[in-house]
Amino acid sequence: MKNTDQRVLAAAVDALASGRGGWLLTIAATFGASPRPLGSLAFLDNDGQFTGSLSGGCIEDDLLEKLADGRLAAEHCTLQEYGVTPEENERFGLPCGGRMKVLIEPVAAASHLARMKELLLALNARECRRRCVDLNSGEWLLSAPDRVCPLTLTEEMLQQDFGPRFQLLLVGANELARCISEIATAMDYRVVVCDPRDDRREQWVTEGVELTGLMPDEAVTAFARDAHSIVITLTHDPRIDDMALMQALREECFYVGALGSERTSSKRRERLAMLDLSETQIQQLHAPVGLAIGSKSAMEIAVAVMAELVQLRSGAGG
Repeated sequence: MKNTDQRVLAAAVDALASGRGGWLLTIAATFGASPRPLGSLAFLDNDGQFTGSLSGGCIEDDLLEKLADGRLAAEHCTLQEYGVTPEENERFGLPCGGRMKVLIEPVAAASHLARMKELLLALNARECRRRCVDLNSGEWLLSAPDRVCPLTLTEEMLQQDFGPRFQLLLVGANELARCISEIATAMDYRVVVCDPRDDRREQWVTEGVELTGLMPDEAVTAFARDAHSIVITLTHDPRIDDMALMQALREECFYVGALGSERTSSKRRERLAMLDLSETQIQQLHAPVGLAIGSKSAMEIAVAVMAELVQLRSGAGG
């Protein structure tokens, strides 16, 4: 499955390659609450087809009205601000006090097609790219940053970084994996579920998730080897879980976690210490997995797990 940025860019590439133009739309600034995060992309083609979203639909409707009336700039970038007044907040469905600026970029030139193809190929290859847009000329400059930084906007330039989509490898095709998968896919993670047991894979019915019968360490090597990868073991079977953890803790994963009580987690760390893992590597293990919110049911535990990932990705957990 492709993430939203990939789908938006693919729609723009398809439109330009087939001779149709359109507008790339970027949430360039937010003030207060916003229905979509800073940097969210959408594409509107000349025929009025939308890919991606900027709001619950009202801002999209406004842009479609501007397209129908010929009020969308055909040659120059423009910054459109929404939510300036309480009336606009209500009209455009923005949270109380929320405002946003949308960068509207007309794209039709061959140079835009080449840059979009390059950016899309980089994202498909799980590489980082930085897009700098000259707001006067509309020209793009692409580079490969060492790390991804938040979007910045000045009077002359928009700088936007794109990083690989986060991918989540769950070890164990069980009910908890199903609950985590449903939340994670809704949050735009790529989810892979690994279980070497044939009967468990045969019972798996969740859509939008890749299922593999690889051995757990092989699955880590195949799906979770970079800083945008997450590995969580869920089987309670050391013969399965420890294989995945042993490999994942040697990789550059963003997060490695294991389901289990404090007592179980302590014993797990003792076993890992006997598998030639260093103390530093073992300290990277999050166990018990998830935030301590008193969760009991599978869906509650899934919420706790995904909440911890949100906290760590945002930096709110320190």
